[in-house]
Amino acid sequence: MNKVITKSLQDILSGEVLLFVLKVTFASLIVTALFVWIFGGFLSGFITSYLSWIPWEWLQTTGASVATMAVAYMLFIVIISVLTSLMVEPLLIKLAKKHYPNVPVAGSPNITTSVFLSIKAALLFLLLFLFTFPLLFIPILGQVWMLWLWSIILKAPTAYDVSSLFISDKKVIKEKTKKSTLIAMIASLFNYVPVLNIFAPVFAQILFLHYILKDR
Repeated sequence: MNKVITKSLQDILSGEVLLFVLKVTFASLIVTALFVWIFGGFLSGFITSYLSWIPWEWLQTTGASVATMAVAYMLFIVIISVLTSLMVEPLLIKLAKKHYPNVPVAGSPNITTSVFLSIKAALLFLLLFLFTFPLLFIPILGQVWMLWLWSIILKAPTAYDVSSLFISDKKVIKEKTKKSTLIAMIASLFNYVPVLNIFAPVFAQILFLHYILKDR
């Protein structure tokens, strides 16, 4: 796994990956801004209502402000993850040819399946985040829980996108995706660092690429 991580870190510093990340980030910023502009009032009202059980009004107000900013941040991460999943195929093929020239492209992800998996993962993440929000304030447990939540966004779409490109045997796919949760959690560590969080989705894709092809 150390070699896989090292190779992946080297790849994300390459010009082609940096350019890809910039394009996805720009598009994600636009989509996030539009969403917040249209649904910001509803979102703020929902969060305020959700926190109404807190007995102190000042804490309700502060908590609602913090939660609204946190949800907007999470939404940005979700959108980056979804757009990465939809746009990453040419980049993965290019990196595979660079590192594993003898490995042929076995297929292509179905765009409908990619969209479905990405939206399903995003909705599951947002629901769990909203309804387990108080857990985040528990030291250590909260940070581990948040890391696992972030991994939900990356796990299924990443495993599907990469494996569909290079593996046609479903049994092999099942075997190769056993560590997809660990890979997604490693990539999700980027989300703890502002600015570097934009690399998390593509880093997960590259990590999984090197993991499934490392023996070929």
